[in-house]
Amino acid sequence: MIEFQNVSKTYPNGTHALQNVSLSIEKGEFVFIVGASGAGKSTFLKLIMHEETPTSGEIIINGNKLSKLRRRDVPYLRRHMGIVFQDFRLIEKMTVFDNVAFAMRAVGESTATIKKRVPYVLNLVGLSDKMKNKPSELSGGEQQRVSLARALVNNPEIIVADEPTGNVDPELSHEIIELLNEINAMGTTVLVVTHEHELVREFHQRVITIDKGKVIGDTQGGIRAGIAEDYAEDSDDYGMDYEEYGEAAEFTGDEVIESYEGLGYDDDMDGAGEGDSEMFEPQYPDNVMVVPDDDDRLG
Repeated sequence: MIEFQNVSKTYPNGTHALQNVSLSIEKGEFVFIVGASGAGKSTFLKLIMHEETPTSGEIIINGNKLSKLRRRDVPYLRRHMGIVFQDFRLIEKMTVFDNVAFAMRAVGESTATIKKRVPYVLNLVGLSDKMKNKPSELSGGEQQRVSLARALVNNPEIIVADEPTGNVDPELSHEIIELLNEINAMGTTVLVVTHEHELVREFHQRVITIDKGKVIGDTQGGIRAGIAEDYAEDSDDYGMDYEEYGEAAEFTGDEVIESYEGLGYDDDMDGAGEGDSEMFEPQYPDNVMVVPDDDDRLG
């Protein structure tokens, strides 16, 4: 499903973020990615989501060589992924239901499908009784579960979770990883960047350890002895570009505007002109594009 073939990434300032990395992640695997801050975990995820491109080597996802991917096709690639952020990135003025539903509106799902799918996914993460609440009315753990529901709602093949337990307490950290474990058991490939090595040891999944741009460990069932201590203070500063929008309100699919610039939101409920729409990114690293339901150009 995900293959790195001798991948290196050097940034313009000379930083060698990844050096000659070769590995494969099979469909349905659960993989923890660990390493110190600056080790290359950020770049690893950005390359998978095509936010960055490698300096050399090839990345293949679902049979697609990313070096051959046209820019306008990147949103179709990301349609197969769900992203879970450390800082939740929920839209404060929307209800829990609308936060999750937005991800479906972004890919052109029908209102009828949204009304069926969103309650199902919220029930899956234990939030069926919170659909009408706003994010500020939820605990940190509940907000992260909304973020997880949003990542799941389009039934992605891959879940990428960047420090999903970074802003919740230890008990809730276990709960979040347990949810991801259950999702993985249903066939979804799960990648989790984390510095919580107690959780990594507990869940006995594959662990890829990155240090100074190189994969120094790739083990099944836990962290290699000594690795946890080396990275106990890890606090990766990875973060994708994200633009908060200003004036927000609940809206219908008619107010989602498609353009090659991305997905727009018309903040005037009476139908303002183009100049009154604001561009923002609720889930993906780049602006989301509306994808027709029947489009299958990336398989």
